[in-house]
Amino acid sequence: MRRLTALVALVLLSAAAAAQDAPRFQPEPFWPKPLPENWILGQVSGIAVDKDDHIWIIHRPLTLVDDEKGATQNPPATKCCKAAPPVLEFDADGNLFRSWGGPGEGYDWPKSEHGIFVDQAGNVWLAGNDKQDAQILKFSADGKFLSQIGKPGAPGGSNSQTQLGSPAHMILDEAAGELYVADGYQNRRIIVFDAKTGAYKRHWGAYGKQPGPDDKLPPYNPAGPLSQSFGNPVHCVRLSNDGLVYVCDRVNDRIQVFRKDGTFVKELRVEPGTLANGSVWDLVLSNDPQQRFIFIADGANGQIHTLAREDGKLLTQWGRHGRQPGQFKWVHNIAIDAKGNLYTAEVGFGRRAQKFRPM
Repeated sequence: MRRLTALVALVLLSAAAAAQDAPRFQPEPFWPKPLPENWILGQVSGIAVDKDDHIWIIHRPLTLVDDEKGATQNPPATKCCKAAPPVLEFDADGNLFRSWGGPGEGYDWPKSEHGIFVDQAGNVWLAGNDKQDAQILKFSADGKFLSQIGKPGAPGGSNSQTQLGSPAHMILDEAAGELYVADGYQNRRIIVFDAKTGAYKRHWGAYGKQPGPDDKLPPYNPAGPLSQSFGNPVHCVRLSNDGLVYVCDRVNDRIQVFRKDGTFVKELRVEPGTLANGSVWDLVLSNDPQQRFIFIADGANGQIHTLAREDGKLLTQWGRHGRQPGQFKWVHNIAIDAKGNLYTAEVGFGRRAQKFRPM
């Protein structure tokens, strides 16, 4: 009995130490700096950090409401404003470094911008989540079009090898030259392509199984059995240093973890009582060598959760719905730089990016 009591005490002490060790953050209220040329942001639907710790965002210029674009009317109705270009790059201090993007010749710009990733060569990968968006675009850092995977149109289904379905997010396995795609708002899978040729390589659904028919799924029920299918959207995909694939199954309030061949490893439930739009919108892993922590953007609850990566234990949570620094309205994406600073992007009527530095 004494030995059992001592073991329980040791476990509790270890859990308390892990929670105490988890990073804490505070907002940088003046990041980023004001945009030039009377620009304003629409819904900020993606954020990423490159190898130089520059921060990239993609936003939706067409989501500006009338009183945000009065300066573009003829004659101007108000002094403010006009939409910024869809892709913007900032330095760590929040200075705008460059901007570009939008429709052009030779590629199909998405109708609803969604998701951004910058690889080690500085190439920028983009996608969209409109019902007709079934493509991923690749540009150089200065906005030169390089390649496209897929074409706009109706999704081919979750077992199609040729057609995406409103892909939400992507990440590149640099060593293997493989692009992992969270696919997405219409399909329910992870799909992997050759990053150079765009050739299909493999795909899988929830629990590593072949996705079933894309029929309408019953609503998520916290008290019911866990869905054997990803919900819509499959909202993020991330790779860990030790070769695991982390997938945001947003409406099912969970993270599923796989090996790179699609073998299921485990799942972690996050705020499992959350209904509405679900709790797991995006995640990043901490930048310590062991990547001990998972930081989760929870748009439905307006919070950032810190989980222990090993067992999914909730260590800290912060934020709430609101419009002040450190508060959120639909926090949609999250990124981390080499110094451990976190960056968030907000859609809906949040329409901003924020920076949080470790305390």
